[in-house]
Amino acid sequence: MGATIVSDMLTEVLIPVAAAVGIVFALVQWVLVSRVKMSPERHSPSSNNGKNGLSEYLVEEEEGLNDHNVVVKCSEIQSAISEGATSFLFTEYQYVGIFMIAFAILIFLFLGSVEGFSTKSQPCTYDKEKICKPALANAIFSTVSFLLGAVTSLVSGFLGMKIATYANARTTLEARKGVGKAFITAFRSGAVMGFLLAANGLLVLYIAINLFKLYYGDDWEGLFEAITGYGLGGSSMALFGRVGGGIYTKAADVGADLVGKVERNIPEDDPRNPAVIADNVGDNVGDIAGMGSDLFGSYAESSCAALVVASISSFGINQQFTPMCFPLLVSSMGIIVCLITTLFATDFFEIKAVKEIEPALKKQLIISTALMTIGIALIAWLALPPSFTIFNFGVQKTVKNWELFFCVAIGLWAGLVIGFVTEYYTSNAYSPVQDVADSCRTGAATNVIFGLALGYKSVIIPIFAIAVAIFVSFSLAAMYGIAVAALGMLSTIATGLAIDAYGPISDNAGGIAEMAGMSHRIRERTDALDAAGNTTAAIGKGFAIGSAALVSLALFGAFVSRAAISTVDVLTPKVFIGLIVGAMLPYWFSAMTMKSVGSAALKMVEEVRRQFNTIPGLMDGIAKPDYATCVKISTDASIREMIPPGALVMLTPLIVGTLFGVETLSGVLAGALVSGVQVAISASNTGGAWDNAKKYIEAGVSDHARLLGPKGSEAHKAAVIGDTIGDPLKDTSGPSLNILIKLMAVESLVFAPFFATHGGILFKL
Repeated sequence: MGATIVSDMLTEVLIPVAAAVGIVFALVQWVLVSRVKMSPERHSPSSNNGKNGLSEYLVEEEEGLNDHNVVVKCSEIQSAISEGATSFLFTEYQYVGIFMIAFAILIFLFLGSVEGFSTKSQPCTYDKEKICKPALANAIFSTVSFLLGAVTSLVSGFLGMKIATYANARTTLEARKGVGKAFITAFRSGAVMGFLLAANGLLVLYIAINLFKLYYGDDWEGLFEAITGYGLGGSSMALFGRVGGGIYTKAADVGADLVGKVERNIPEDDPRNPAVIADNVGDNVGDIAGMGSDLFGSYAESSCAALVVASISSFGINQQFTPMCFPLLVSSMGIIVCLITTLFATDFFEIKAVKEIEPALKKQLIISTALMTIGIALIAWLALPPSFTIFNFGVQKTVKNWELFFCVAIGLWAGLVIGFVTEYYTSNAYSPVQDVADSCRTGAATNVIFGLALGYKSVIIPIFAIAVAIFVSFSLAAMYGIAVAALGMLSTIATGLAIDAYGPISDNAGGIAEMAGMSHRIRERTDALDAAGNTTAAIGKGFAIGSAALVSLALFGAFVSRAAISTVDVLTPKVFIGLIVGAMLPYWFSAMTMKSVGSAALKMVEEVRRQFNTIPGLMDGIAKPDYATCVKISTDASIREMIPPGALVMLTPLIVGTLFGVETLSGVLAGALVSGVQVAISASNTGGAWDNAKKYIEAGVSDHARLLGPKGSEAHKAAVIGDTIGDPLKDTSGPSLNILIKLMAVESLVFAPFFATHGGILFKL
């Protein structure tokens, strides 16, 4: 089989060093952002020389406005948003903490009972001649890795939220100096989150593997089976973060838009609107904390899926540490590549005009993908033996190192294709969104019809991209190929998250500018940043959904192998009933989340109307609205409403596996994967298109847009209704569905030993 060029010793150094570099780079970016002061300063023209020796007057000073008041106001608003987001997350984490402990006990009891809590060593699952550690050890270590993954996921989300609320007002203040300065502040803040998350995820996983090795020794099969709990922990927390955060943000957003924009005809983020603080808090808890936990979950699961398959292939059988760590080395290379890519946006090129923002963000994706391709080739050459075998449903398949390079690369490039197709369907620079905007001329109904059609159509190319990636990677390296293809798609996670977090930070910056009463020109700049952020958020969701499809298929393969199912035959009734029920689950889940947003928004609308009707002088801007009540409505609704959808996803595999057995469960997983991906892509893109159609009319950049506008016109009102319908689709149901398909697959894999031994109670009667 041959040896690797990189020694095991060097691998043991490279992975933690790459993670440390990522953390240090994140801290450096944070220090640079913190240089923007939130206390009022006086600038003399001589001390504020920009490039070319010209003085950079602040717009506010040119217009003779009092700079001191603006900074104080921005600081106050930032504090209110930060406090709201922190208090919501703490409340959410209390509930999630209870669930986490309960589920950890469940994992221990289910897995411990496989061999009746015996402490005796047992024959290995895949090689009966070898002796492996007892099932009780698997139960204990799976529980520990579940808790590790869960805590890392929560910390990732919380840190992201803290950074975003720290940077939003700083971005607003920098917008006074020009769009370039504001862009760099927002992007750097996003990079802090991206690099912290990628590095922490890698470091915790690496440390866990090394600590577990102290007990497991040569039993790598048992070691990496226990590590799968890490992915389960990450994704189960992400589910609650995504659903809870999504309900919070959209209840506030829908309430603020319907009463503020449609009924009262006041601008977005107007300080007179009682729901405005809740809306801005929502951007941070849903789009930042939820997204962070979600992508961390995908990353943890794809690593775990690859490691499980590798442990029963020649890497694990022959105890080859460096090739075994191939997934971790890919992620390590990803951190270094993303670091270089980030410098292109913040240091090598300067943005001078609004039209340069979106191309700069797209360049980030292209540069990181191109550099990463070279990086993967290097790792495949240095860290893999020239030829090796991969476990393929009971037989060992011989694979060359260059074939594994193609598996990772096709995942990486499929991600880019999905990203750009998503952008084409959701950016108002292209005809699909412009057609949706044009349909607003005849009212909200035609807008809704066009938007739905766009969403369904936008599924076609991403599905072909995923299909090609699956076919090629499976043909080359079986299930391991699919797992590393998913990892390839997520290898540039630091850049992907930086771009993704940039959107909500810019959105908040615009809201703060409006609430602080800054000039129209500054609001235009923050709007331009926000519009680009909207498209990149859609690209981020495309990546998350695409990678979820590949990850869950890899986990599905690992589950089928672990549960000792020889073939999944659709023609057997056991499997087919699972398939049809699994395909229904995404619709049931979407119904729950949409209804939750609707009922929470209903309460919000009533409260906002009540305040406008009963607080004298509110519309005239003399009296202050009661922001706290609206924040409380969103918090209470999201905490209460996140439990049923979460329970549906977490309990389905347990109930099906225990009562109906592994064949039916394999059908459920396949059905949920196939239908979930389609629903998720169409929901995200429909919502994104409606949002940008509204922004297209508001911006009035082209003759066509001016014909439909201005704000307050009939076409604009129709666009606002479309945007409001799309809100729960693109920010609650759509993004949560990718967690549904991953989470059910990883949960089935973790509980596979129990299902294989004791499952299918009903069919045994």
